Amino acid sequence: MDKRIEITQHSFSAEDELLQVVEEACDLMEKIYQEGDYPKLMVKRSWSDHNPIITGEMALPGAYRWYLKREMKKLLEKGAELKVFPARPKVTLEDPALFDNADEDEWDITRKKLFLFSPERIDISLNRLEHYTGTNAEDFQRYILFTNYDMHVEVFNKLYPDCEKPDRPVQMPAYHHKLPDNKGFSLVNIGVGPSNAKTISDHAAVLRPDAMVMVGHCGGLRNHQDIGDFVLATGFMRSDGILDDILPLNIPITPNHLLNVYLKEVLDLHNLKYRLGTVYTTDNRNWEFMKRRTVQEIHVSRSVAIDMESATVATNGYRYRVPFATLLCVSDKPLHGKPKLSGAAQSFYENSKEMHLKIVIDALEISKKQNPEGLPNSSIRSINEPLMGGAE
Repeated sequence: MDKRIEITQHSFSAEDELLQVVEEACDLMEKIYQEGDYPKLMVKRSWSDHNPIITGEMALPGAYRWYLKREMKKLLEKGAELKVFPARPKVTLEDPALFDNADEDEWDITRKKLFLFSPERIDISLNRLEHYTGTNAEDFQRYILFTNYDMHVEVFNKLYPDCEKPDRPVQMPAYHHKLPDNKGFSLVNIGVGPSNAKTISDHAAVLRPDAMVMVGHCGGLRNHQDIGDFVLATGFMRSDGILDDILPLNIPITPNHLLNVYLKEVLDLHNLKYRLGTVYTTDNRNWEFMKRRTVQEIHVSRSVAIDMESATVATNGYRYRVPFATLLCVSDKPLHGKPKLSGAAQSFYENSKEMHLKIVIDALEISKKQNPEGLPNSSIRSINEPLMGGAE
């Protein structure tokens, strides 16, 4: 196989020929990478007035081949010209220079999502993803669910008994219901706290998933909430502190509108009780021991629930332009004499676990049918990254 390929709109005359050309381009990327270089993709877009040529280097292209195929196909259908060729020798994971090109202080957040991450960042993130989850990066599916409870893992394994599982004890085990073209679901038990939530979403975002959804529990903050009610987040109060130096607190973070529409549709279908509103995310599991200060922030933000991960995942979804949503279930009401105590909590978990996970999966199934090419994400695009049809 030659180590260079050029594709124009004249390279094919039918759909099957287009798909074959895209497959060959992906094969070449993987071959270049396996033989010791980073593959480079150059895209020439005749419709762009100010930025007609965009380029980017890749690492481990087989891990997100489904995404490369989809994006290259759309570009070619619009009339773009593509070139694939070797860029430069790979930097080994043991080379101190690896992090020079993975430094987010030097990161251009306005780059096209196709080229958002440097190959060094891709290499190290996918290596760490495998380390933390005990599964291969290639096993991850387009739709990623995050939980921090083994009970959701039990339900997932019951729904998908043949799912791919970790091959060893790990910190954040992942489970994958694999479908052709990565159209299945991945569930990751991320543990408790915003640090883990940032770590896993930092690395999972490199795979360009179509959605990340937090499936967790929360403390209910309103009088008229009951244990077992759901909370569909419409915004986040960022009191986790973990991304403050990276993304200013005055930037609004809101979930993907369509994901919320689908989640609400499923909640209504089952006639379930839920609230829409702001989720307050804290880094302090014992926030009740600082009640006066925390409650003041809760009142000002008008939050309806409190947890430790949702805002962190949402903020990284915003940064990395991955559609995201949060569906929580009220497990306790610490401000109303119903703190999380062992016996009551176990009873709640047993009663809520199957419905909670099933709601999210059903909503994502709707999304798959309504948006086979991925959810629109215009709300989290940068100002100089117009939609593909725009004249930039």
